[in-house]
Amino acid sequence: MTEQRTVFIVNPNSSNGSTGREWPGILKRAKELLKAFEINLTTGPEHATALAREAARSGFDVVVCVGGDGTLNEIINGLMSFEGSAAKKVRLGYIPRGTGCDFAKSLAIPYELDRALLTIKENKTRRIDLGRLTYKDQEGKPACRYFHNVLSFGLGGEVDHRVNNTTKVFGGFVSFIWATLISIICYSKKRIRLRIDESFDEEVITWNIAVANGQYHGGGMWVAPGASMDDGLFQVTVVGDLNKAAVFWNLPLLYNGRIYEHKKIIRLTGTRILADASEKVLLDMDGEQPGQLPVLIEMVPSAINIICS
Repeated sequence: MTEQRTVFIVNPNSSNGSTGREWPGILKRAKELLKAFEINLTTGPEHATALAREAARSGFDVVVCVGGDGTLNEIINGLMSFEGSAAKKVRLGYIPRGTGCDFAKSLAIPYELDRALLTIKENKTRRIDLGRLTYKDQEGKPACRYFHNVLSFGLGGEVDHRVNNTTKVFGGFVSFIWATLISIICYSKKRIRLRIDESFDEEVITWNIAVANGQYHGGGMWVAPGASMDDGLFQVTVVGDLNKAAVFWNLPLLYNGRIYEHKKIIRLTGTRILADASEKVLLDMDGEQPGQLPVLIEMVPSAINIICS
């Protein structure tokens, strides 16, 4: 039987550079618990995408991401962009080491190093869905990418912009909650035209709309309780026309799983979502800020194999 080939793609800059500082210890323990593997360290934005594409081209069986949700997103986009069936065959492992690491919460992927490595060693996989978005990038040009966790637009894009342009030295939760509080003060609600399949077509006044494959984003916000990554559906959370005081007062609902108890926060489901606005509205994609509305979001069912418990 041919032994499987494994490659680690490591982002040393993730989690404010702490992944790079921890990497020697991670490598030592990985060598003790796993069989032979190759290593590639990223050197800048989009490098993980190129490395993942090359890994698929070279016939690797397992690609292990060491980094945050942004790094994982780049790797998934690299696998999905390879011509052929690589994304269907490659098994994707994850050692969460980022600012938010929200994706890991939905799939119960351990953050603790030994448990994460043992999960990869056990090599049990789950096929999950992905979202494909067509949108305007930061230069206003048409672009297309995949996301694995949550795509949001509105306040979420503003929060990402602040998180990614300030220090993350205090960790993911503090970084995101600080950016959220500041963004609420500075942000104004948007009027967005939202279409979901054939079931919903309205102009909504909203703080934020989250199109969720996973349940968490923004450093632990439980934005889509009950969302499943393998049911072929997006769960859509619309935070409606609340005033600023009500947004601040109800922030705990974002963390305790009771978000839908508020009458102005609604839950929808669908497989194809269109959104547009007359003013600039930023996107938040797996913790990154790639561009702005308009956006088309399409479900890609059973797209990729994730190694998880």
